[in-house]
Amino acid sequence: MPAVAKTKQKEEVAGPSDFRIGFLVHDVSRLRKTLFDQEMEHLSITRAQWWALAQLSREERPEGMLQIELARRVDVGKGAIGGLISRLEAGGFVVRTVDKTDRRAQRVRITRLGHKVLEQMTGVGRSLNGRIFADISAKDIETAERVLATMKRNIKQLIAQPGENGRQRGR
Repeated sequence: MPAVAKTKQKEEVAGPSDFRIGFLVHDVSRLRKTLFDQEMEHLSITRAQWWALAQLSREERPEGMLQIELARRVDVGKGAIGGLISRLEAGGFVVRTVDKTDRRAQRVRITRLGHKVLEQMTGVGRSLNGRIFADISAKDIETAERVLATMKRNIKQLIAQPGENGRQRGR
């Protein structure tokens, strides 16, 4: 009986190997981004621009998304989003208009060309996934997706909880 208690106690103690999954998730994400950037280089579009286009493509309102909302979704500041949108606008991928209810606010909408480029990028992404997932079973992919989705949910809950100082984490 004491051996079981020791084993259970060992499982509850965090050790250096407990961080390995975090490093692996980070490394896989970073390397995948690098590979994707290499594949998309011919379109002269950056990952940040692609991410902004992806967010805009999900917007259901015909007038587009508020620029400040896009900044939140792509996790950049007000200043950075202005430059990002300007580059997308110069390429013909988006248009910016003044909001009808708040003249100080800008709305951003993806154009047909933006949708076309996004379709190309989606095709490249699917092709890359096919190569990245080579030699990985569908069952293992499903398990990884389930684990990562649970980790994401747990992290979001932790961020939303007040920290030790009473303030919300991540703010």
